Amino acid sequence: MKSFNKVNQHSGLSGKIRSLPEDFQVDEIMPFTASGEGEHVWLHIRKTGENTDWVAAQLAKIAAVPRKDVSYAGMKDRHAVTTQWFSVQMPGRKAPNWQEKLPESIQVIEEQRHERKLKRGALLGNQFKIIVRHFKGNEEQLSRAVEQIKMNGIPNYYGEQRFGHDGANIRKAEQWFKGEFKVKRRTKRSIYLSAARSWIFNHVLSERVAQGNWNQPIAGDVFMLNNSNSCFVEPLSDEILQRITQKDLHPSGPLWGRGSLRTEAAALALEKQIASQFEILCEGLERNGLKQERKALRLNIDDLDYTYTQGDEEGTLISLSFSLPAGAFATSVLAEIGHFS
Repeated sequence: MKSFNKVNQHSGLSGKIRSLPEDFQVDEIMPFTASGEGEHVWLHIRKTGENTDWVAAQLAKIAAVPRKDVSYAGMKDRHAVTTQWFSVQMPGRKAPNWQEKLPESIQVIEEQRHERKLKRGALLGNQFKIIVRHFKGNEEQLSRAVEQIKMNGIPNYYGEQRFGHDGANIRKAEQWFKGEFKVKRRTKRSIYLSAARSWIFNHVLSERVAQGNWNQPIAGDVFMLNNSNSCFVEPLSDEILQRITQKDLHPSGPLWGRGSLRTEAAALALEKQIASQFEILCEGLERNGLKQERKALRLNIDDLDYTYTQGDEEGTLISLSFSLPAGAFATSVLAEIGHFS
């Protein structure tokens, strides 16, 4: 599978991640709390080594409701220990004893009622704690890589998990768009559409990393406010340059769909050139009704921290902690520090 350009290509740092599920911990950061009343049962769940969608199916089975009546804000890694919220629509019904019927790998931490279902994307972000075992490289190198990320941010790539094993989701999207088979399941459609969009975006970002302007404006850029979906087009000025330096504004890249690209001049030429390499994906996304949107090329990681433990026969161990906004990928952070597999 294609390897996208990194800023820190040759750090020499490496190690093993996910040796154990508890080596990769993810906790949702929610923007609000449940009210305590309503027809939806909200469950705060800790899962170990389980797929989010599978957990949702188990909750539907226990509650004796259709699968569509169970929702969650976002998918979480399977090979990890994660905490996240689920909602189950149960109007006028008493909730069952969830824990009694769930496996040991799924624990109910908290249960609340709320008026509304939990919608996809309805979270501020996620908090990560990642343990890297058999770490190769010295602490000075690690400290330098961490400080560089905190100072400059990282390229805001979609993680490789978006594309499936060895890029399988991209191949499936192309086959679907060419009419070689039909996609009946809504979840599969969403997976293939997201993969196609992310693939094009990553290639645009990779080219700008190669040119050294992923975090700097070029003529015709569309700018995006930090931690916001709000974007605008404006000629370069001292104010714009200062806000980009302060990481309040970021250049953005295309999330492909119907409509015209908002970029102009050099930025427009670059995005068109990349898109021309993926005509099947672009046409398929447009045909399926997606509209042109934007995503920041840079991601700020201000709270990145680490601990370094010199090991013996088990090798050196490091622990990394940081938070990311919804839709950002921890693997993109790790890739800018070193090669962790």
